[in-house]
Amino acid sequence: MRSSKPRSRSKQNRNRSVGNVVNRVFDSSGPEGKVRGTPQQIIEKYNQLARDAQLSNDRVAAENFQQHAEHYLRLLGEAQREQDARREQQERENRERQAERDRERQERQEDASHTAIEPNGFSAAAHEEEQPDVSSMPIVDDDAGLAPPFQPDQPSEAQALKPARKPRAPRKPRAPKPAPTVDAAPEVD
Repeated sequence: MRSSKPRSRSKQNRNRSVGNVVNRVFDSSGPEGKVRGTPQQIIEKYNQLARDAQLSNDRVAAENFQQHAEHYLRLLGEAQREQDARREQQERENRERQAERDRERQERQEDASHTAIEPNGFSAAAHEEEQPDVSSMPIVDDDAGLAPPFQPDQPSEAQALKPARKPRAPRKPRAPKPAPTVDAAPEVD
């Protein structure tokens, strides 16, 4: 059994994981020559060769092909178990993250319900405190010293007295810099 990837003489490819064995292509040197393909394809090919050998009454060749198929069957089974374990681990981590998000969301909702803003703009906590009864207080002045409300539609006196600004004339383009001459080169002492 040999991987179909050529051997590299560089050191950069050492100790690298072999990747996904299920989809990787192998070259298998069996008794009848090379068989090339994924582990599943190699298993099917060796099983077919074993059936053919059995039909031709060659028990030794049939057993040999079955052993080759069994080798790749074990290799494939181990790779699938690893994939299943990896998938279960990822699903477990995803469930834990989702549960953590749900807990955080629940905490935020609880915090928001404790400090809920009522339609009038005040928080519920401020509403619970004792408030003075305004209706029982004596009225001293009708406007109570308040300034008149701001009305942006009417210009103020300062704005009405200022004349409107005249538009400026466009700027003139910059004068081009004079080209340096050979005589004007800086002197070095």
